[in-house]
Amino acid sequence: MVALTKPRIIELLLVTTVPAMVLAAGEWPGTWLVIATVIGGTLSAGGANAINNFVDRDIDELMGRTGHRPLPAKRIRPVVALWLGSTLGLAGFFWLWATTNLLAGLIATAALGFYVFVYTLALKRSTPQNIVIGGAAGAAPALVGWAAVNGSVGLGAWVLFAIIFFWTPPHFWALALRYRDDYERAGVPMLPVVAGERYTTNQMVLYSVVLVGVTLLLFPAVPMSRFYLVVAGALGAAFVWGAWQVRRRPATAMRFFRFSITYLALLFLAVAIDPLVF
Repeated sequence: MVALTKPRIIELLLVTTVPAMVLAAGEWPGTWLVIATVIGGTLSAGGANAINNFVDRDIDELMGRTGHRPLPAKRIRPVVALWLGSTLGLAGFFWLWATTNLLAGLIATAALGFYVFVYTLALKRSTPQNIVIGGAAGAAPALVGWAAVNGSVGLGAWVLFAIIFFWTPPHFWALALRYRDDYERAGVPMLPVVAGERYTTNQMVLYSVVLVGVTLLLFPAVPMSRFYLVVAGALGAAFVWGAWQVRRRPATAMRFFRFSITYLALLFLAVAIDPLVF
């Protein structure tokens, strides 16, 4: 049952939630508020992932990367995944409403709906821009964290949202390069399948450059010290270099994929450290 919620993806989402809360507060926002928001975010994200398992069970059976998941492996009945996802999604909304505020609950629930209906059902099997547009769902936790603290969504929250939004395509396209044959077999039009390696890696470099520019926008958008500016610049240079290396040698895609996770974690760690220390 736990595997249906894709815990490793949830961990990455929470890495962006807590720093957003710290930045929104300008200090530690309170342990209970952080715990409550993390619980609510986990419930909502877990619900979205469980429903995603239900919807994608047919293509998951065709892919080596996902064939071990509970539904294609026949360890759990599909209706159980749908029931679990719906229950967790509702629980996440009401929990956030009760423990933080209504706006945080609405944003988390909207992200769930966007992930299920827009990305999974409408985009994933119809366009190579699926992960570009669908990345908005994964960027929403920054808005949830900010709203949980302030009851509103400020400019800084939208910059954090944009950071994750522009980070997502190069991150996921690296994975799609590695598992191109899987996606082709399942009929999923990921960019490497429909446009090839060269075009995909060019797009990765382009999005990486834009990403670095967006990370630097946080400095004027919110009171930040030069610490964040230096960290964002150094990490950004490494990110663009990594994407360029994938362009030169697509076989390094998984190395970049793993680095991209570290990149996001370190960048948001800097976001949290800045208001706490400087």
